[in-house]
Amino acid sequence: MKRIAGRSVGLLGLLAVGALAAGASDAPPALPRALSDADFRPVRIEEARLGQLLFYDPLLSGNREVACATCHHPALGTSDGLSLGLGDGGRGLGPERVADPDNLPEERVPRNAQALWNLGALEYQSMFHDGRVEVDQSRPNGMRTPLDEDMPAGFASMLAAQTMFPVISPDEMAGHYQENEISTAVRLGMISGPEGAWARLTARVAAVPDYARLFAEVYPEIAAGRPIAFTDVSNAIAAFMEFEFRSDTAPFDAVLRGEATMAPEAAEGMRLFYGEAGCVSCHSGPFLTDHGFHAMGEPQFGPGKGARFETHHRDEGRFRVTGQAGDWYAFRTPALRNVALTAPYGHSGAHRTLAGFLAHHTDGGAVAVYDRAEAVLPALQVEDWAVLDDPAQVSAIAEAAVRGFRPDPGQIAALVAFLETLTDPVAVSGRLGVPASVPSGLIVPNP
Repeated sequence: MKRIAGRSVGLLGLLAVGALAAGASDAPPALPRALSDADFRPVRIEEARLGQLLFYDPLLSGNREVACATCHHPALGTSDGLSLGLGDGGRGLGPERVADPDNLPEERVPRNAQALWNLGALEYQSMFHDGRVEVDQSRPNGMRTPLDEDMPAGFASMLAAQTMFPVISPDEMAGHYQENEISTAVRLGMISGPEGAWARLTARVAAVPDYARLFAEVYPEIAAGRPIAFTDVSNAIAAFMEFEFRSDTAPFDAVLRGEATMAPEAAEGMRLFYGEAGCVSCHSGPFLTDHGFHAMGEPQFGPGKGARFETHHRDEGRFRVTGQAGDWYAFRTPALRNVALTAPYGHSGAHRTLAGFLAHHTDGGAVAVYDRAEAVLPALQVEDWAVLDDPAQVSAIAEAAVRGFRPDPGQIAALVAFLETLTDPVAVSGRLGVPASVPSGLIVPNP
Protein backbone atom coordinates (compact mmCIF):
# COMPACT_ATOMS: atom_id res chain seq x y z
CA MET A 1 0.00 0.00 0.00
CA LYS A 2 1.54 3.31 -1.06
CA ARG A 3 2.49 5.77 1.66
CA ILE A 4 1.86 9.45 0.97
CA ALA A 5 3.26 12.15 3.20
CA GLY A 6 0.74 14.61 4.62
CA ARG A 7 -2.88 14.08 5.63
CA SER A 8 -4.55 16.18 2.96
CA VAL A 9 -2.55 14.62 0.10
CA GLY A 10 -3.27 11.12 1.41
CA LEU A 11 -7.02 11.69 1.56
CA LEU A 12 -7.04 13.30 -1.87
CA GLY A 13 -5.24 10.26 -3.20
CA LEU A 14 -7.77 7.97 -1.57
CA LEU A 15 -10.70 9.88 -3.00
CA ALA A 16 -9.13 9.88 -6.43
CA VAL A 17 -8.83 6.09 -6.37
CA GLY A 18 -12.42 5.84 -5.22
CA ALA A 19 -13.59 8.14 -8.00
CA LEU A 20 -11.71 6.19 -10.65
CA ALA A 21 -13.16 2.92 -9.39
CA ALA A 22 -16.69 4.16 -9.10
CA GLY A 23 -16.98 6.74 -11.84
CA ALA A 24 -15.97 10.39 -11.65
CA SER A 25 -19.52 11.57 -11.00
CA ASP A 26 -19.76 9.78 -7.64
CA ALA A 27 -19.16 11.88 -4.54
CA PRO A 28 -16.34 10.71 -2.24
CA PRO A 29 -17.41 8.81 0.87
CA ALA A 30 -17.71 10.54 4.22
CA LEU A 31 -15.29 8.54 6.37
CA PRO A 32 -15.21 8.31 10.17
CA ARG A 33 -12.57 10.08 12.23
CA ALA A 34 -9.32 8.35 13.06
CA LEU A 35 -9.00 6.68 16.46
CA SER A 36 -6.59 7.89 19.13
CA ASP A 37 -5.56 7.06 22.70
CA ALA A 38 -8.44 9.26 23.89
CA ASP A 39 -10.90 6.61 22.66
CA PHE A 40 -9.59 3.99 25.09
CA ARG A 41 -9.21 3.58 28.82
CA PRO A 42 -5.60 3.69 30.00
CA VAL A 43 -4.30 0.26 30.99
CA ARG A 44 -1.72 -0.63 33.65
CA ILE A 45 0.58 -3.19 32.09
CA GLU A 46 1.05 -5.14 35.34
CA GLU A 47 -2.73 -5.54 35.60
CA ALA A 48 -2.92 -6.66 31.97
CA ARG A 49 -0.18 -9.25 32.56
CA LEU A 50 -2.13 -10.70 35.48
CA GLY A 51 -5.27 -10.73 33.35
CA GLN A 52 -3.41 -12.54 30.58
CA LEU A 53 -2.73 -15.48 32.89
CA LEU A 54 -6.35 -15.60 34.09
CA PHE A 55 -7.71 -15.35 30.52
CA TYR A 56 -5.81 -18.48 29.52
CA ASP A 57 -6.27 -20.42 32.77
CA PRO A 58 -8.95 -23.17 32.89
CA LEU A 59 -9.03 -22.75 36.68
CA LEU A 60 -11.98 -20.39 36.24
CA SER A 61 -14.22 -23.14 34.85
CA GLY A 62 -16.17 -25.54 37.01
CA ASN A 63 -14.38 -28.66 35.80
CA ARG A 64 -11.05 -26.86 35.25
CA GLU A 65 -11.15 -27.62 31.51
CA VAL A 66 -12.33 -24.42 29.79
CA ALA A 67 -10.60 -21.03 29.76
CA CYS A 68 -11.82 -17.73 28.34
CA ALA A 69 -9.39 -18.38 25.48
CA THR A 70 -11.07 -21.69 24.62
CA CYS A 71 -13.86 -19.78 22.87
CA HIS A 72 -11.98 -16.52 22.28
CA HIS A 73 -8.57 -17.42 20.95
CA PRO A 74 -6.38 -14.96 19.02
CA ALA A 75 -5.48 -17.71 16.54
CA LEU A 76 -9.17 -17.72 15.60
CA GLY A 77 -9.73 -13.97 15.47
CA THR A 78 -10.63 -13.94 19.21
CA SER A 79 -13.58 -16.21 18.43
CA ASP A 80 -13.65 -20.01 18.05
CA GLY A 81 -14.21 -20.77 14.36
CA LEU A 82 -17.51 -22.54 15.08
CA SER A 83 -21.10 -21.52 14.43
CA LEU A 84 -22.11 -22.52 17.95
CA GLY A 85 -19.32 -23.57 20.26
CA LEU A 86 -18.82 -26.37 22.72
CA GLY A 87 -17.81 -25.14 26.14
CA ASP A 88 -17.74 -27.55 29.07
CA GLY A 89 -17.57 -31.11 27.75
CA GLY A 90 -15.55 -30.30 24.65
CA ARG A 91 -12.02 -31.29 23.64
CA GLY A 92 -9.69 -29.46 21.31
CA LEU A 93 -9.83 -25.94 19.91
CA GLY A 94 -11.62 -24.21 17.08
CA PRO A 95 -13.09 -26.23 14.20
CA GLU A 96 -11.25 -29.29 15.59
CA ARG A 97 -13.17 -29.17 18.86
CA VAL A 98 -15.28 -32.27 19.54
CA ALA A 99 -17.59 -33.50 22.27
CA ASP A 100 -15.89 -35.46 25.03
CA PRO A 101 -17.56 -38.91 25.12
CA ASP A 102 -16.75 -39.18 28.83
CA ASN A 103 -18.46 -35.85 29.64
CA LEU A 104 -20.88 -35.08 26.85
CA PRO A 105 -22.14 -31.49 26.71
CA GLU A 106 -25.84 -31.14 27.34
CA GLU A 107 -26.11 -28.44 24.67
CA ARG A 108 -24.15 -26.22 22.36
CA VAL A 109 -23.41 -22.67 23.43
CA PRO A 110 -26.55 -20.91 22.12
CA ARG A 111 -24.86 -18.04 20.25
CA ASN A 112 -21.77 -17.54 18.14
CA ALA A 113 -18.69 -16.56 20.16
CA GLN A 114 -18.25 -12.83 19.58
CA ALA A 115 -14.87 -11.35 18.72
CA LEU A 116 -13.20 -9.26 21.45
CA TRP A 117 -11.64 -6.44 19.42
CA ASN A 118 -11.81 -2.99 21.03
CA LEU A 119 -14.33 -3.91 23.72
CA GLY A 120 -12.48 -1.61 26.09
CA ALA A 121 -13.19 1.46 23.98
CA LEU A 122 -14.99 4.19 25.89
CA GLU A 123 -17.91 4.43 23.47
CA TYR A 124 -19.06 0.87 24.17
CA GLN A 125 -22.19 1.01 26.30
CA SER A 126 -23.40 -2.60 26.13
CA MET A 127 -22.09 -6.15 25.82
CA PHE A 128 -23.24 -9.48 24.36
CA HIS A 129 -25.36 -10.10 21.26
CA ASP A 130 -28.47 -8.84 23.08
CA GLY A 131 -26.87 -6.06 25.18
CA ARG A 132 -27.95 -7.64 28.45
CA VAL A 133 -24.99 -6.04 30.21
CA GLU A 134 -25.18 -2.29 29.63
CA VAL A 135 -24.43 1.05 31.16
CA ASP A 136 -27.41 2.36 33.15
CA GLN A 137 -26.70 5.20 35.54
CA SER A 138 -30.09 4.74 37.21
CA ARG A 139 -28.83 1.47 38.74
CA PRO A 140 -26.87 1.45 42.01
CA ASN A 141 -23.69 0.15 40.38
CA GLY A 142 -24.13 2.13 37.16
CA MET A 143 -25.04 -0.77 34.91
CA ARG A 144 -27.86 -3.14 34.11
CA THR A 145 -27.13 -6.87 34.17
CA PRO A 146 -29.21 -10.05 34.43
CA LEU A 147 -28.56 -10.05 38.21
CA ASP A 148 -29.75 -6.46 38.72
CA GLU A 149 -29.24 -5.40 42.35
CA ASP A 150 -27.49 -8.67 43.23
CA MET A 151 -24.57 -7.66 41.02
CA PRO A 152 -21.60 -6.80 43.24
CA ALA A 153 -19.85 -3.43 43.18
CA GLY A 154 -16.18 -2.92 42.42
CA PHE A 155 -15.95 -3.12 38.64
CA ALA A 156 -13.45 -0.92 36.83
CA SER A 157 -15.53 -1.08 33.64
CA MET A 158 -18.55 -2.59 31.98
CA LEU A 159 -16.22 -5.00 30.19
CA ALA A 160 -15.11 -6.30 33.57
CA ALA A 161 -18.74 -6.94 34.54
CA GLN A 162 -19.28 -8.86 31.32
CA THR A 163 -16.53 -11.33 32.18
CA MET A 164 -18.47 -12.53 35.24
CA PHE A 165 -21.20 -14.27 33.26
CA PRO A 166 -19.51 -16.95 31.08
CA VAL A 167 -18.05 -18.55 34.23
CA ILE A 168 -21.56 -19.22 35.59
CA SER A 169 -23.03 -20.52 32.32
CA PRO A 170 -23.42 -24.32 32.48
CA ASP A 171 -22.84 -24.75 28.73
CA GLU A 172 -19.86 -22.41 28.65
CA MET A 173 -17.64 -22.72 31.73
CA ALA A 174 -19.51 -23.79 34.87
CA GLY A 175 -20.36 -27.35 33.91
CA HIS A 176 -23.62 -29.12 34.51
CA TYR A 177 -25.62 -30.02 37.58
CA GLN A 178 -23.71 -31.77 40.36
CA GLU A 179 -20.49 -32.05 38.33
CA ASN A 180 -18.58 -29.67 40.59
CA GLU A 181 -19.08 -27.12 43.37
CA ILE A 182 -19.44 -24.25 40.89
CA SER A 183 -22.17 -25.85 38.79
CA THR A 184 -24.00 -26.94 41.94
CA ALA A 185 -23.97 -23.39 43.30
CA VAL A 186 -25.26 -22.09 39.98
CA ARG A 187 -28.04 -24.70 39.95
CA LEU A 188 -29.11 -23.58 43.44
CA GLY A 189 -29.15 -19.94 42.36
CA MET A 190 -26.14 -19.13 44.53
CA ILE A 191 -24.21 -16.73 42.31
CA SER A 192 -23.17 -13.79 44.45
CA GLY A 193 -22.67 -13.83 48.22
CA PRO A 194 -20.08 -15.58 50.39
CA GLU A 195 -21.11 -19.11 49.33
CA GLY A 196 -21.90 -18.27 45.72
CA ALA A 197 -20.21 -19.45 42.54
CA TRP A 198 -18.12 -16.30 42.17
CA ALA A 199 -16.81 -16.54 45.74
CA ARG A 200 -15.92 -20.19 45.20
CA LEU A 201 -14.01 -19.38 42.02
CA THR A 202 -12.21 -16.57 43.84
CA ALA A 203 -11.17 -18.99 46.57
CA ARG A 204 -9.65 -21.25 43.93
CA VAL A 205 -7.59 -18.38 42.54
CA ALA A 206 -6.51 -17.10 45.96
CA ALA A 207 -5.34 -20.59 46.94
CA VAL A 208 -2.71 -20.58 44.17
CA PRO A 209 0.41 -18.99 45.72
CA ASP A 210 1.57 -17.28 42.52
CA TYR A 211 -1.85 -15.72 42.00
CA ALA A 212 -2.00 -14.55 45.62
CA ARG A 213 1.39 -12.89 45.15
CA LEU A 214 0.49 -11.29 41.82
CA PHE A 215 -2.79 -9.87 43.07
CA ALA A 216 -0.98 -8.30 46.01
CA GLU A 217 1.59 -6.80 43.64
CA VAL A 218 -1.04 -5.36 41.29
CA TYR A 219 -3.60 -4.10 43.81
CA PRO A 220 -2.20 -2.23 46.85
CA GLU A 221 -5.40 -2.69 48.86
CA ILE A 222 -5.00 -6.47 48.55
CA ALA A 223 -1.39 -6.17 49.67
CA ALA A 224 -2.74 -4.20 52.65
CA GLY A 225 -4.98 -7.08 53.66
CA ARG A 226 -8.23 -6.89 51.67
CA PRO A 227 -9.24 -10.35 50.42
CA ILE A 228 -9.26 -10.98 46.68
CA ALA A 229 -12.76 -10.59 45.21
CA PHE A 230 -14.04 -11.92 41.91
CA THR A 231 -14.38 -8.32 40.74
CA ASP A 232 -10.57 -8.16 41.00
CA VAL A 233 -10.34 -11.23 38.77
CA SER A 234 -12.74 -9.62 36.31
CA ASN A 235 -10.93 -6.28 36.35
CA ALA A 236 -7.62 -7.95 35.56
CA ILE A 237 -9.09 -9.98 32.69
CA ALA A 238 -10.73 -6.85 31.29
CA ALA A 239 -7.41 -4.96 31.48
CA PHE A 240 -5.76 -7.73 29.46
CA MET A 241 -8.52 -7.69 26.85
CA GLU A 242 -8.32 -3.91 26.57
CA PHE A 243 -4.56 -4.01 26.02
CA GLU A 244 -4.21 -7.16 23.93
CA PHE A 245 -7.19 -6.76 21.63
CA ARG A 246 -7.07 -3.02 20.93
CA SER A 247 -7.16 -2.68 17.16
CA ASP A 248 -6.57 0.70 15.51
CA THR A 249 -3.57 0.16 13.24
CA ALA A 250 -5.17 -1.56 10.25
CA PRO A 251 -4.63 -0.35 6.66
CA PHE A 252 -8.02 1.38 6.97
CA ASP A 253 -6.65 3.37 9.91
CA ALA A 254 -3.71 4.48 7.78
CA VAL A 255 -6.24 5.77 5.27
CA LEU A 256 -8.15 7.64 7.98
CA ARG A 257 -4.91 9.21 9.17
CA GLY A 258 -4.02 10.34 5.66
CA GLU A 259 -1.02 8.03 5.41
CA ALA A 260 -2.15 5.70 2.61
CA THR A 261 -4.60 5.05 -0.19
CA MET A 262 -6.52 1.91 -1.11
CA ALA A 263 -6.21 -0.42 -4.05
CA PRO A 264 -9.01 0.08 -6.60
CA GLU A 265 -11.20 -2.90 -5.61
CA ALA A 266 -11.05 -2.02 -1.90
CA ALA A 267 -11.73 1.63 -2.75
CA GLU A 268 -14.81 0.55 -4.72
CA GLY A 269 -15.94 -1.55 -1.77
CA MET A 270 -15.50 1.41 0.54
CA ARG A 271 -17.51 3.59 -1.83
CA LEU A 272 -20.32 1.02 -1.75
CA PHE A 273 -20.08 0.62 2.03
CA TYR A 274 -20.40 4.36 2.66
CA GLY A 275 -22.73 4.97 -0.25
CA GLU A 276 -25.07 2.87 -2.36
CA ALA A 277 -25.01 -0.29 -0.22
CA GLY A 278 -25.95 1.68 2.89
CA CYS A 279 -23.79 -0.42 5.23
CA VAL A 280 -22.81 2.71 7.14
CA SER A 281 -26.39 3.21 8.32
CA CYS A 282 -25.63 0.55 10.95
CA HIS A 283 -21.86 0.10 10.71
CA SER A 284 -20.97 3.69 11.47
CA GLY A 285 -18.21 5.46 13.37
CA PRO A 286 -14.57 4.46 13.80
CA PHE A 287 -15.46 0.98 15.13
CA LEU A 288 -17.96 0.44 12.30
CA THR A 289 -20.95 -0.13 14.55
CA ASP A 290 -23.85 2.01 15.74
CA HIS A 291 -23.99 -0.13 18.91
CA GLY A 292 -27.67 -0.64 18.09
CA PHE A 293 -29.86 -3.73 17.68
CA HIS A 294 -31.45 -4.74 14.39
CA ALA A 295 -33.47 -7.68 13.08
CA MET A 296 -31.76 -8.93 9.92
CA GLY A 297 -33.51 -12.27 9.36
CA GLU A 298 -30.51 -14.43 10.20
CA PRO A 299 -31.15 -18.20 10.36
CA GLN A 300 -31.73 -19.53 13.86
CA PHE A 301 -30.57 -22.99 14.90
CA GLY A 302 -29.21 -24.69 17.97
CA PRO A 303 -30.73 -24.58 21.46
CA GLY A 304 -31.98 -21.00 21.28
CA LYS A 305 -31.87 -18.62 24.20
CA GLY A 306 -34.23 -19.33 27.04
CA ALA A 307 -34.52 -20.41 30.65
CA ARG A 308 -33.89 -24.04 31.49
CA PHE A 309 -37.58 -24.70 32.04
CA GLU A 310 -38.50 -23.41 28.55
CA THR A 311 -38.70 -25.97 25.77
CA HIS A 312 -38.63 -23.74 22.67
CA HIS A 313 -35.50 -23.24 20.55
CA ARG A 314 -36.09 -19.60 19.64
CA ASP A 315 -33.58 -16.84 20.10
CA GLU A 316 -35.66 -13.70 20.50
CA GLY A 317 -32.61 -11.43 20.67
CA ARG A 318 -32.93 -8.00 22.24
CA PHE A 319 -36.62 -8.62 22.97
CA ARG A 320 -35.54 -11.02 25.71
CA VAL A 321 -33.89 -8.06 27.48
CA THR A 322 -36.37 -5.23 26.88
CA GLY A 323 -39.74 -6.91 26.27
CA GLN A 324 -40.40 -4.31 23.55
CA ALA A 325 -42.13 -5.52 20.40
CA GLY A 326 -39.71 -3.63 18.17
CA ASP A 327 -36.82 -5.73 19.50
CA TRP A 328 -38.04 -9.13 18.30
CA TYR A 329 -35.12 -11.02 16.69
CA ALA A 330 -32.90 -7.93 16.93
CA PHE A 331 -29.22 -8.44 17.64
CA ARG A 332 -26.32 -6.13 18.28
CA THR A 333 -24.61 -4.56 15.27
CA PRO A 334 -21.16 -6.15 15.37
CA ALA A 335 -18.10 -3.96 15.03
CA LEU A 336 -16.19 -4.92 11.91
CA ARG A 337 -12.59 -4.59 13.03
CA ASN A 338 -10.68 -7.75 11.91
CA VAL A 339 -13.96 -9.14 10.60
CA ALA A 340 -12.17 -11.16 7.91
CA LEU A 341 -10.73 -13.30 10.73
CA THR A 342 -13.87 -13.97 12.75
CA ALA A 343 -15.92 -16.44 10.66
CA PRO A 344 -18.55 -17.87 10.89
CA TYR A 345 -20.86 -14.84 10.82
CA GLY A 346 -24.18 -13.89 12.38
CA HIS A 347 -25.53 -14.38 15.91
CA SER A 348 -25.80 -18.10 15.22
CA GLY A 349 -22.71 -18.27 13.01
CA ALA A 350 -24.85 -19.27 10.06
CA HIS A 351 -22.42 -18.26 7.30
CA ARG A 352 -18.92 -19.61 6.76
CA THR A 353 -17.64 -16.76 4.60
CA LEU A 354 -17.98 -13.00 4.39
CA ALA A 355 -19.13 -13.32 0.80
CA GLY A 356 -21.87 -15.75 1.76
CA PHE A 357 -22.98 -13.56 4.63
CA LEU A 358 -23.12 -10.42 2.46
CA ALA A 359 -25.18 -12.21 -0.19
CA HIS A 360 -28.01 -12.81 2.31
CA HIS A 361 -27.49 -10.14 4.96
CA THR A 362 -30.30 -7.78 3.94
CA ASP A 363 -32.62 -10.40 2.44
CA GLY A 364 -34.89 -11.52 5.27
CA GLY A 365 -36.53 -14.08 3.01
CA ALA A 366 -33.24 -15.97 2.66
CA VAL A 367 -33.81 -17.66 6.03
CA ALA A 368 -36.40 -19.90 4.36
CA VAL A 369 -33.86 -21.29 1.88
CA TYR A 370 -30.84 -21.44 4.18
CA ASP A 371 -28.28 -24.11 3.27
CA ARG A 372 -27.71 -26.00 6.52
CA ALA A 373 -24.35 -27.24 5.26
CA GLU A 374 -23.08 -23.70 5.92
CA ALA A 375 -23.22 -24.28 9.68
CA VAL A 376 -19.97 -25.30 11.38
CA LEU A 377 -21.23 -27.59 14.15
CA PRO A 378 -19.25 -30.32 15.92
CA ALA A 379 -21.17 -33.60 16.07
CA LEU A 380 -23.53 -33.71 19.05
CA GLN A 381 -26.81 -35.56 19.55
CA VAL A 382 -29.04 -32.54 20.14
CA GLU A 383 -31.94 -30.88 18.36
CA ASP A 384 -30.38 -28.25 16.09
CA TRP A 385 -33.05 -27.47 13.52
CA ALA A 386 -36.31 -27.07 15.43
CA VAL A 387 -36.78 -23.43 14.43
CA LEU A 388 -35.86 -23.87 10.76
CA ASP A 389 -38.21 -26.88 10.58
CA ASP A 390 -41.12 -24.72 11.80
CA PRO A 391 -42.58 -22.60 8.95
CA ALA A 392 -44.33 -20.28 11.40
CA GLN A 393 -41.11 -19.42 13.18
CA VAL A 394 -39.21 -18.99 9.91
CA SER A 395 -41.94 -16.62 8.74
CA ALA A 396 -41.80 -14.63 11.98
CA ILE A 397 -38.02 -14.15 11.66
CA ALA A 398 -38.37 -13.11 8.02
CA GLU A 399 -41.20 -10.68 8.69
CA ALA A 400 -39.24 -8.88 11.42
CA ALA A 401 -36.18 -8.41 9.21
CA VAL A 402 -34.92 -5.18 7.70
CA ARG A 403 -34.65 -5.35 3.89
CA GLY A 404 -31.94 -3.49 2.08
CA PHE A 405 -29.32 -3.42 -0.67
CA ARG A 406 -28.74 -6.69 -2.54
CA PRO A 407 -25.16 -6.73 -3.89
CA ASP A 408 -24.22 -8.58 -7.06
CA PRO A 409 -21.13 -10.86 -7.09
CA GLY A 410 -18.79 -8.08 -8.23
CA GLN A 411 -20.04 -5.76 -5.52
CA ILE A 412 -19.66 -8.51 -2.91
CA ALA A 413 -16.04 -9.01 -3.98
CA ALA A 414 -15.41 -5.28 -3.65
CA LEU A 415 -17.04 -5.11 -0.23
CA VAL A 416 -14.95 -8.06 0.96
CA ALA A 417 -11.80 -6.35 -0.33
CA PHE A 418 -12.69 -3.27 1.70
CA LEU A 419 -13.49 -5.29 4.83
CA GLU A 420 -10.10 -6.98 4.55
CA THR A 421 -8.46 -3.57 5.01
CA LEU A 422 -9.84 -3.65 8.57
CA THR A 423 -7.44 -6.48 9.50
CA ASP A 424 -4.86 -5.07 11.91
CA PRO A 425 -1.41 -6.77 11.80
CA VAL A 426 -0.44 -5.44 15.24
CA ALA A 427 -3.59 -6.73 16.93
CA VAL A 428 -3.42 -10.06 15.12
CA SER A 429 0.21 -10.74 16.08
CA GLY A 430 -0.62 -9.89 19.70
CA ARG A 431 1.09 -7.76 22.31
CA LEU A 432 1.46 -10.10 25.28
CA GLY A 433 0.52 -13.23 23.35
CA VAL A 434 -0.31 -16.68 24.69
CA PRO A 435 1.52 -17.61 27.92
CA ALA A 436 3.56 -20.79 27.94
CA SER A 437 2.03 -21.76 31.28
CA VAL A 438 -0.36 -20.47 33.94
CA PRO A 439 -0.01 -20.46 37.75
CA SER A 440 -2.58 -23.23 38.27
CA GLY A 441 -0.47 -25.64 36.24
CA LEU A 442 -3.49 -26.50 34.05
CA ILE A 443 -3.22 -26.82 30.26
CA VAL A 444 -3.21 -23.54 28.32
CA PRO A 445 -5.58 -23.75 25.32
CA ASN A 446 -3.60 -23.43 22.10
CA PRO A 447 -3.87 -24.88 18.59
